[in-house]
Amino acid sequence: MPSCTDRAVDISSKSRKEVGALGESIAAEYLKRHGFSVRDRNIARKTGELDLIVEKENTLHFVEVKTILVDEFRDEKSANDDYDPSLNLHEAKVRKVARTGEWYVLEKNWGGDWQVDGILVWMRRRDGTARVSYLPQIV
Repeated sequence: MPSCTDRAVDISSKSRKEVGALGESIAAEYLKRHGFSVRDRNIARKTGELDLIVEKENTLHFVEVKTILVDEFRDEKSANDDYDPSLNLHEAKVRKVARTGEWYVLEKNWGGDWQVDGILVWMRRRDGTARVSYLPQIV
């Protein structure tokens, strides 16, 4: 029976766009495992892009995904800024997601609650192993 390391994939040669797409897929799977259903992905409008649109308990969640490649995972005590994808989850970006979410809610005639969330994904270069951190209601 193959082990996880037998199926490991070196992702160090992937482009930034490919890494981002992998991170979004990992985030979508994470959310599904935590009771969310995926409604849409990569919706782009003049106001911005929505990476993931998921639903749980009659609430829409517009999820901004930030992914970073790392050589090794760090524990929180020794983490430095090089390993923090949340640095790319800045106020201007979150505002764009919220504006685009407002557009989506109006277009789809959504009557329930909605919110903007974040997901941080760290992917290890040598084997593609990922760690995920879900950040609810970042606005």
